[in-house]
Amino acid sequence: MISRTFVKKTKKMILELYKSLVRPHLEYAVQAWSPHLRKDVNLIERVQRRATRMILPLRHLPYEQRLAILRLTTLETRRLRGDLIEVFKMVKGFVDIDYTQYFTLANSSLRGHSLKLFKPRFKLECGRFFFANRIVDEWNMLPEEVVSCTSVNCFKNKIDHYLRTCRGFI
Repeated sequence: MISRTFVKKTKKMILELYKSLVRPHLEYAVQAWSPHLRKDVNLIERVQRRATRMILPLRHLPYEQRLAILRLTTLETRRLRGDLIEVFKMVKGFVDIDYTQYFTLANSSLRGHSLKLFKPRFKLECGRFFFANRIVDEWNMLPEEVVSCTSVNCFKNKIDHYLRTCRGFI
């Protein structure tokens, strides 16, 4: 629709249209329905690839370079970031949800941070890819200075920095 409606497609205009019209649909309630099959992840990512190709000067560049120039990140990384933010809000009590219904704090504090989560085992795939199970490994890998934030904005800034520098995302 964006491609057909607008004749002049500047970088700023396409980016604003994509962020305001398309990306909210791709990220709506992703904590509940986050795809785990590679084919589904690629299908969703293809929408962002197509949107970045609409910018004519960047059309010939590889996808990763287009993302770097536009200061965007992959949708998979955005889903991971959103999941980590939700876990932080639940564990720290910023939302009215009892986190003990979803997570169990690990007893051992030998390695890592003080808010490590226990990961239960599941035989069925629906349990393995459930929000409370799929995010535990990522949460437990976070350093203490990220997890020990006192506000959501502080956590968002530190998780962005962590994903950018330590994990090589963005």
